[in-house]
Amino acid sequence: MERTGEVERTTRETSVKIKLTLDGTGEARIAFPIGFMTHMLETFARHGLFDLEVSASGDIHVDQHHLVEDTGIVLGSCLDAALGERRGIRRCGSCLFPMDETLASAAVDLSGRPFLFYDGRLSGIPLSGFQGDTVEDFWHGFVGTAGCGLHLEAVRGRSDHHKIEAMFKAAARALRAACEPDERAGNSVPSTKGTIRGGGGGI
Repeated sequence: MERTGEVERTTRETSVKIKLTLDGTGEARIAFPIGFMTHMLETFARHGLFDLEVSASGDIHVDQHHLVEDTGIVLGSCLDAALGERRGIRRCGSCLFPMDETLASAAVDLSGRPFLFYDGRLSGIPLSGFQGDTVEDFWHGFVGTAGCGLHLEAVRGRSDHHKIEAMFKAAARALRAACEPDERAGNSVPSTKGTIRGGGGGI
């Protein structure tokens, strides 16, 4: 059975539609008005081997925060929908990703409990017009609807571009590992509680 989630969210500020297929090949079709985030979403798909379709628009003439955060919210909802009851998955995953002078770390638990630790160590200087502080907003929105704990940080580095990109790559690979079927687990839920309730909040 194909593990796919498709979610659309429309508010007075943004319109975001995303389709996410977990067992994909890394194909990405992104229609997003912020070039740097387009690059990050394509990177997320490639390193997670997720197939990803994104169509998004919003009030970026006001600020980039609304659209970037809402995209994280919808992407997390897609992940939650694709995972269903989360039976037979590994549940946890981690990645330490080197990118030139930068090292990024990501560890994820698809526990059903939203939590984000984030330390991007960014300079605060915009990247080609992109507001780097919205990266934390993106991941905060993501964990809330995906129902996962995520520890994400730039361990070291110089370039803000590299730090953000390495964090997206690390997060994608950690999520890929956590979503993978565990052959020894069969169809069981990876929790002593016997159930894992997903995110689904805030959409």
